[in-house]
This record gives sequence, C-alpha cells and structure tokens, in this order.
Amino acid sequence: MTVLSGKNILLGVTGGIAAYKSAFLVRLLVKKGANVKVVMTSSAKEFVTPLTLSTLSKNEVFSSFTEENPDPKSFKEPKWNNHVELALWADYMLIAPATANTLSKMAHGACDNFLLAVYLSADCPVFYAPAMDLDMYKHPTTEETFKKLDSFGNIQIPAAFGELASGLVGQGRMAEPDEIVSFLERDILKRLPLKGKRIMITAGPTYEAIDPVRFIGNHSSGKMGYALAEEAAFLGAEVILISGPVNLELNNDFVKIERVTSAAEMYEIAHRYFPSCNIAILSAAVADYKPSQVAEEKIKKKEGNMTIELTKTQDILLSLGKIKKDQYLVGFALETENEEENAKLKLKKKNLDLIVLNSLRDEGAGFQKDTNKVTLISKDNKLYPFPVKPKTEVAKDILEYIIDKSHA
Repeated sequence: MTVLSGKNILLGVTGGIAAYKSAFLVRLLVKKGANVKVVMTSSAKEFVTPLTLSTLSKNEVFSSFTEENPDPKSFKEPKWNNHVELALWADYMLIAPATANTLSKMAHGACDNFLLAVYLSADCPVFYAPAMDLDMYKHPTTEETFKKLDSFGNIQIPAAFGELASGLVGQGRMAEPDEIVSFLERDILKRLPLKGKRIMITAGPTYEAIDPVRFIGNHSSGKMGYALAEEAAFLGAEVILISGPVNLELNNDFVKIERVTSAAEMYEIAHRYFPSCNIAILSAAVADYKPSQVAEEKIKKKEGNMTIELTKTQDILLSLGKIKKDQYLVGFALETENEEENAKLKLKKKNLDLIVLNSLRDEGAGFQKDTNKVTLISKDNKLYPFPVKPKTEVAKDILEYIIDKSHA
C-alpha cells in the first residue's frame, strides 16, 4: 500500500502529442491504488481514445457538459455531466499533459471547455505537467503563465530536457509517467500532518499460556488498533504496530508490524520503541493476570475442579507513563460500570494525555465489531463524545484530535 492508495485523482488530458503517455500514467496510478477519473479536451481525443483511458481507469471518461453519443432510440434527454461534483470528488487534480494553450487559459480564468470548468471548480491541490516545444516553453508569455499559476497555489511538475516532437532537443518534454507519480507521492507526503512523526500503536489481545495448548485471553479483534495504524500511515506517520494474535493483515509501506503473543512480549517491545516515538496509542486489550506457573506438558483432565493461581502482568501503560518525556501518550478504557469515573482515574494514575473510553453496554461498541462508540477524555477532564461510527472513522476522529492537541 502506498500514499496514493484510496486517493481520488482527477486526470486532465489536453491535446498534445504527449497525451499518449496518459494511458501509462493512468495505469501507474491505478496500480498504486488510486481511484482515477479522466477529463479530456476534444483535441486530446485526436491523440488517445477515451475508450483506452476508460478501460484502464475503470471509470467513465468525461469531455463535455452532456453525455456524448446518447442512444438515438432513447427519448430521454442526454445526461448532464456535473463539473462541480466531479471537481469535489477529487483529492488531487493532475493535468498531464498541460499544453501552452490550456495553461494560458487556466492562468486567465478562461472557461471554454469542460476540463477548464472542472479546474475552476476544483477545491483540491492541482498539479500540472507542462508539455510543449522548446521555443514555446522559452517564450516570455509561458514564463508569465507559470508564475501566475504557481501564485494561485498550483504545483508544477517540471518539464524534462530531451528530444521533442519537432526534432529539437531541449526543455519542454513532459515528465515521464513514473516521474510524475513519484513527484505526486513526494509532494503529498511532504504536506501530510504526521509527516516526520513516529507513532507506536498496540492492538489486539494478549494470550497468557496455561500449558502448551491452552491460554487465558480475551475477545479483542485488533480492528481498532489496525484502523488507527492505517490512518496514521495515511497521514504521513512512520508507524510501529505492536500486534497481539489477530486474524488481520495490513500491508502498508509505512507500517512496521511487530507480532507478539503475551503481555510480557508486548511490554518488552513497547519499551524498546517508546523512547524514539512522538506519539503512543495503546489500544491493545492486555491481560491483567497470567498463570503463575506454565505447565511444560498439556494438563490432563482429572476428576474434580482445578485451580490456577494467577499473578499480575506488568502494566505497560502505567510503566510508559512513568518514563514519558515529550511523548503524547494515549490509553483506552473499556468499562462496564462507572465508565467516566474509572476512565478519569486511569487517565490521572497512568499520566496520560488522552484516554479513549468505550463501554460494552453501548450498542455498536466493544470487541469483534466493525463499529465503535467512544468518548475522548482530555488531560483536563473535558469530554468529547462521538456517535457510533465505523472503526475506520473513529480512528480518524482520534488522530484528528491528537494532531490538534499535540501540535504534531
């Protein structure tokens, strides 16, 4: 998984010979996990077909305000293509190739085609990759166009030096598709709020062995912790995910997973990474007790009852609270009674900056579910309640609060 995974990218294609590269660009973006929609100018269709780009993007290609080639047998009016809706769909807009003609119109607010209407409606970062011949690229009006577009906040992906369609050699060749994708990834990472931050997250249950085949555990699925890890990575963080035994996978270049079984193992690895972290979120359901003795062989069933002596496990959250320096430390509290009071006590006792309270009594909250209902309690005991949401959305709420309050 990459920084482009799940991102909505609107690709504008204009009428230059470099338009043939747009097919390779769409393919690369889709391979990176992006959702891609294409808007073309009429002249762009002379260089690459809408069918090619539609097939590669798996989405309809747009080039006019109304549906093109409607069924002549249908009595329905042609469908209107909503340029505002399309622009708002996009997380990023990329115009590649961007010809001198289109760039000049963008700089001066001209709006004589569907692509320009979408551009003027865009409320997201706009990237453009110039493509033109050497003399056009060096012309003073082109330089003024670049300055104006950059002053609007548009981001130029510089043209490359090389052989041009005219046979000349020089500046003006559109950057290659892989270079454009790399530029996007670097720029997006640079702007993410958690870029340069290291976050440690614990997730799932711990299993405390009774014998080689039995253990004491709990019903934690790890879904909340994994959602937090994925969202933190999307926001640019380097994530250390310390995971108990769960049936979940997370393939993300920015998440390192350390798999553990017992509370003792989680304690050791959490202490290994904590000193180098900026933020630590401990969402794992760690066992409070473990068997005093672990049998070397499977315990055979006998007549009568069996008693297992339990001893306390090391409290990971408490121990980190004692040694924390600048780290922003977050704990979770799953309560069944006196929820708010118990959570506030835990917040103070363990020297936390934030505690996330959820109750087994709340519909849609707790173990094994895809949803959760939480209340964030700050260090000054202020409450921030949220309704039932998917755990992916809860992760966004938690991290948004942390970014705001920790000045991450």
